[in-house]
Amino acid sequence: MSPLLEVENLRITFPSSGATSRPVDGVSFSLSKGELLAVVGESGCGKSLTALALLRLVPPPGQILPGSVIRLEGTDVLALGAAELRSIRGRRVGMIFQDPMTSLNPVFTVADQISESVRAHQQVSKRAARARALELLQEVGIPDPVERLDNYPHQLSGGMRQRVMIAIALASEPELLVADEPTTALDVTVQAQILELLDRLRAARGMAVLLITHDLGIVAGRADRVAVMYAGRLVEEATTAALFARPSHPYTKGLLASVPRITGTVTRLTPIAGTVPPPTAWPSGCRFHPRCPDALPRCATDDPPALPVGEQHRMRCWLAEAGQR
Repeated sequence: MSPLLEVENLRITFPSSGATSRPVDGVSFSLSKGELLAVVGESGCGKSLTALALLRLVPPPGQILPGSVIRLEGTDVLALGAAELRSIRGRRVGMIFQDPMTSLNPVFTVADQISESVRAHQQVSKRAARARALELLQEVGIPDPVERLDNYPHQLSGGMRQRVMIAIALASEPELLVADEPTTALDVTVQAQILELLDRLRAARGMAVLLITHDLGIVAGRADRVAVMYAGRLVEEATTAALFARPSHPYTKGLLASVPRITGTVTRLTPIAGTVPPPTAWPSGCRFHPRCPDALPRCATDDPPALPVGEQHRMRCWLAEAGQR
């Protein structure tokens, strides 16, 4: 079965004085129907830009470079005209943005904003669109949905606003849902509720989900596969079970070592030294080598390709070739 989404050699550039800024540089992955792929990494790694590129929403003056490929069930997204692109945004691919408070329009009610999404892709009356908005609020678990229809965003809690964003994203029954940090700024209890809601909706609708997050804790037991991103590139990709049982890239190991645990022996957390470099100053060779505790001499000069470390498991690291993973 062919993948629902295929991304090959995705590269995004921004003009910068005196240097080339390429925050996304050669990203490739695929996503099948009904599958949940999580893309994880620190802030500044290029995760959100990758998500925006899928719908050609990279903010200007950013550009997707020639040679990049984004295919949705065989359709070349980068070759679409404006009208064709509008038929994909929201209709075939829904998106949940990071901050619902800034993504929702403060001067329109919840009903107005969901109805707009419904009517953008379906020939229905205002009354029918409002009825559909009510159904969606019920589906995403908003309490007192009839009353909430006429609320404005500032009248809702953070968790409710995020549920409204999910309702808007699902309004036209998309095949793929892109969730960019859907639990940012929410307390732990509400985070769990939102993630459980996404799990339930994915199972009920059979849609694929691309989950963008910096939190490995919400990935375990939820995603089918995990892609770890660092400095504009995917450095490790594996099934979730394999990645947590046998993390191979030093960056992935560092991420896991920095996650607090509530069971087992209590030990001091081990942070990753340094920070993600800016896109105008990516290091030569392996981009993680200045922070890597296991760097080899060649890591500073030679850029590693994606090397296999197991079944459906690969990483961009020379340790795979050296047998030291």
